[in-house]
Amino acid sequence: MRIISGEFGGRTIRSVSGPGYRPATSKVRGAIFSMLVARGLDWEGLYVLDLFAGSGSLALEALSRGAAYAAFVEKSKNAATCISGNLKDLGLGKDRARVYATDLFKLLSGAPDRAFGLVFIDPPYGKDLLVPALEKALGGGWIAPEAFVLAEVEAGLALEPEAVHPDLELVTDRSYGQTRIVVWKTVSK
Repeated sequence: MRIISGEFGGRTIRSVSGPGYRPATSKVRGAIFSMLVARGLDWEGLYVLDLFAGSGSLALEALSRGAAYAAFVEKSKNAATCISGNLKDLGLGKDRARVYATDLFKLLSGAPDRAFGLVFIDPPYGKDLLVPALEKALGGGWIAPEAFVLAEVEAGLALEPEAVHPDLELVTDRSYGQTRIVVWKTVSK
């Protein structure tokens, strides 16, 4: 898998294989980043949170495009090690990224050092973890006001994105084959 654009554009990153892992294809990643930029996302100074990170390809792409910092949350030791290896290969140190090899719900129960302006969430298919994870992140102060929240879920998921959470306003809902991308923006309070 390759990073599409930015500082590390064209660089190869490792991904994790096995049951439940579906790294975002370059077509889907390209669509995701085009959507975000078209809606006014500014990479400079942006803090990114990647929940159920897998290989971390989305947050790595964000770092390549100029995000200031990314936090990767991945329960699987194998996947967390893969992300750490990619960060090392790209020369990204602790000042730009951190990998949390822990259960997402356990981590989100604590207070963050800061709120994040872009959140990627790619929960395992068929486990109904999207809404509980969003509620925990929003309730715990992990997501900043006016942040973009992007979920990558299965295309057939029974989800009414307009009604997921009162603090989220739907921006777009699109399907790419078996993948559905839903983007929200947090409502200013």
